[in-house]
Formats: sequence, C-alpha cells, structure tokens
Amino acid sequence: MAQAPSEKWVIVNGLDFHYRDWGGSGQPMVLLHGLASSCHIWDMVAPILAQDYAVIALDQRGHGESAKPTEGYDFASVTQDVLGVIDYLEGPPPIVVGHSWGGSVALELAVRAPKSLQGMAWVDGGMINASARYDSVEDAKLEMSPPDFTGVKLEDFKERVRNRHQGGGMAPGSHEVVMANFEVLADQTIKAWLTRANHLRIIEALWDHRPVQLYKQVQCPVLIMPARQQADPSTQDRGQRRMFSVGEAEEMLPNSKTVWLENSVHDVPIQRPELVAEVLKSHINDGFFG
Repeated sequence: MAQAPSEKWVIVNGLDFHYRDWGGSGQPMVLLHGLASSCHIWDMVAPILAQDYAVIALDQRGHGESAKPTEGYDFASVTQDVLGVIDYLEGPPPIVVGHSWGGSVALELAVRAPKSLQGMAWVDGGMINASARYDSVEDAKLEMSPPDFTGVKLEDFKERVRNRHQGGGMAPGSHEVVMANFEVLADQTIKAWLTRANHLRIIEALWDHRPVQLYKQVQCPVLIMPARQQADPSTQDRGQRRMFSVGEAEEMLPNSKTVWLENSVHDVPIQRPELVAEVLKSHINDGFFG
C-alpha cells in the first residue's frame, strides 16, 4: 500500500509554498510540475519513487496551493523559489525532475545554482524555446494562453475530462489530477489556480528564456525523457520539432542521455506513471546521476 503524502508549507522569499512530502529515504528528489499544472501531476509517479527515495512535489509560484503574487514569474525568481525549498530541506543535493515548463525551471536552476542539485530529468520538457517557434511574444501568448473557464460548471467539466481521459488511454484517476488545477467557486463553477495574468507573465519569461545558450553551462547529468507517438500522424510535426530540440540538447549538454517515452502523450506522468518512475529509478540505481 502506497504511503499517503503529508501536505506541508514553507515560507520562501516571504511567500508561502505548498508541497506534498511523499516520505521515503535515501536520494532526495524534488518534482516540478509544468505551466498551469500543480504538484498533483506527480500523484501517480511519486508513491512509486518514494519506495526507494525521499520525494517531494512542489506547487510552484502562482500554482496550486502556493502563493499567487502578481510578480516574480521570471526565471530568476522562480528558481530562487525552488532553491529556497531545497535549502529548507537541508539534505544532500536532490535530483530535480521537471515536467514541461518545470524542466525549464530545472535547467535555469542548474545554471544559476549548480551545487544545489545532483542531477536533473526532463519529462517531456526542459527544451521549450518560444522565441524560436513564434514570430513575436504576442504570437506566443496567443498560442500558449489558457482557455477561458468563466462559467464552466464543475460537474460538466469533470465529466468532460473523465470521458476524454478514458477514451485516450490515461491511467485511472487521471481526471482527478486535472481537477486539482482548479478551485471550485460558490456557484459550483471552476477557476484555474493560475490566473490568466500570471500565465501570460510566465509566457513572457519563456520568450526571454534561451535554452540553447544554457546547455553548455550545465554541470550535472541530465536525463532527457521526451514523449512521442510515432504511430499517430497528427503528432508528426510536433515529433519532428521535438527530435530537433533533443538533438540540440544532446550535442551541447556536457553529460546527458535520452530515453524516448514511446506511445506517450505530453502528460505522461498521469498516462504512464509506472514507465516514468521506472526510467528514473533505473538511472538512479545504475549511477547515472553519480
């Protein structure tokens, strides 16, 4: 039986940060979610990892149950948030695992505070290069902005997500992870924990983020875990872009290894949690991270 996590908070830079402590012992691991997500994206992966390692999953600034200021969504600030949590834990340097934008945060952390982590893993993330894909920051905001959930009823949305996940082969209970990204208002409509304004602030930060300029500065081992669906023609364009990005990272990172997560969607932590956990565990046990 998997151990239930402890809900904990810590004050960093004057702000309250929430994290789920999954227990465990040994090598510490800090799990970072992606944009407009929450620590719950790891709810299926973390209990597997906690069988062998000390695992926490953090709600980053503006997300989940953590503080939601109207500033500080640049990478200098969000990496200081993560560094503050790591310092608070007072253990050996962790392996930082980032999903999507969380991988970008991990990359910036590795460059800004190289001694703060033992290694990092990017789960379908870490290589976001918005300025290379879009013509302007306004185009990036248009394409990456969140849907408008105003007036959407809780039960209607929950049923929609449940049906989509069941039809898409997601793991049982994955729809509940998605629902954790929203608060329920008094009229039983939903509202995203990450406000639209803060979402756009993160996109602005991503516009200024240049991963290719950072790769050569990374001192720790990097496990690249991109997801792909080679049999699905609708994902071919994304797949080609991803292969190019992975090639760039492999060429420039001093110490990296790529493991493709086959037949997997972007939200692979709630689609194939066992696969994600086993890839991470096997590389820790084999000494990849030192």
